[in-house]
Amino acid sequence: MKNETLRAVNRLTARWAAQAPQDSGTVFAAVGAWPLLALLADGAGGPARTELQEALGIPAEAAAGAARELLATLAGVRGLQAATGLWTRAGVPLEETWSAKLPTGARGTLTGRPATDAKRLDAWAAERTGGLIEHMPVSCADDTRLVLASALALRVQWAEPFREAPVDVAEGPWAKRTLLQLSRTSRSLDGMRVARGDAEPVTVLEVAGTEDVDVHLVLGEPQTPSRAVLETGIAAVTGALPSLPGSELPDGTPGPGLTIRTERSSSPAHELSVRTVAFSLLASHDLLDHAPLFGLETATDANSGHFPGISSEPLAIASARQSAMARFHATGFEAAAVTALAGRVGAGRPRVWHQVRRADIRFDRPFGFLAVHRTSRLVLAAGWVTDPETAVAADGPAGARQPVRRSR
Repeated sequence: MKNETLRAVNRLTARWAAQAPQDSGTVFAAVGAWPLLALLADGAGGPARTELQEALGIPAEAAAGAARELLATLAGVRGLQAATGLWTRAGVPLEETWSAKLPTGARGTLTGRPATDAKRLDAWAAERTGGLIEHMPVSCADDTRLVLASALALRVQWAEPFREAPVDVAEGPWAKRTLLQLSRTSRSLDGMRVARGDAEPVTVLEVAGTEDVDVHLVLGEPQTPSRAVLETGIAAVTGALPSLPGSELPDGTPGPGLTIRTERSSSPAHELSVRTVAFSLLASHDLLDHAPLFGLETATDANSGHFPGISSEPLAIASARQSAMARFHATGFEAAAVTALAGRVGAGRPRVWHQVRRADIRFDRPFGFLAVHRTSRLVLAAGWVTDPETAVAADGPAGARQPVRRSR
């Protein structure tokens, strides 16, 4: 995949983050929408082509090739399943020059019976995501002529699993709740970094997967808006913004939620202690609520056709939606997204004392997350956590509730 395409997809992720609901829990995958928009751009004409080109960040004439390269890259990411599909109503003519550029994927026919078509499309979404997303996010209507969709399913196993335990939270925005706390200790401080965006620091913790994908947790100052934290986090993990690794940070509190100290220890190893929370998120996005972001403003006007390169029948975008989910737990991470566009007419030696550094990170208030392909730095999924998983302590043998650790 060309660096130009990589930067373009990550740029759309950052722009989407900038328009995501402020300080609200969400998850989204621009990498699922970008190739669909690219395929549309290749077949678009007039103002719709210009808008899609601007949203993509690459020339429209290069879009279909870039989409194919992107999807081929995704197919090679271990732990990630990626698929595309195209369904058209019988009798809708497709331009051969456009259809020949489509990536390999499902091809199907719409019957024109909404209930029947919905059942088939839902089955495709569920199969391609291993049941993580059960329904196609767009609805078929009597006048639906075309559905173009992508499905992504990511499953990551942690190289170092967390320990999990229910914890009563006494302070902060999650006070008076019993949450499922995840904790672990590692021997290197360089699993975390601090970046500064617009003078506001953001702490970035890398949670390494066993294969090709890592998940980065990003935490800003309490007063920093979620959008700014995510934008800084994206820039840091993709290399667009410099950041300092933990080993180069000073003692004290050099980043949000982070404390570092130097002390004597019988072990020469440094130590990074992490405490975070398990979370599960579901989100549904109507891309047309932000039509200019995705280059779809003109394309929705059913008064004329906008895709002469796709079909001689006039087509307009009737629906563009994404369903996404993410789950972060003790042993790994799962995320999935189905995006669809519908077109209508229109770490025993002798004891020696060492000076070591110990760092503690606590994610005890809303934070962001980014799933990133380790090699290319392509952001596969992004989101914001406001409502972590609640845990219920196990009952003892006699039915008495077991004590729950208290977090401060």
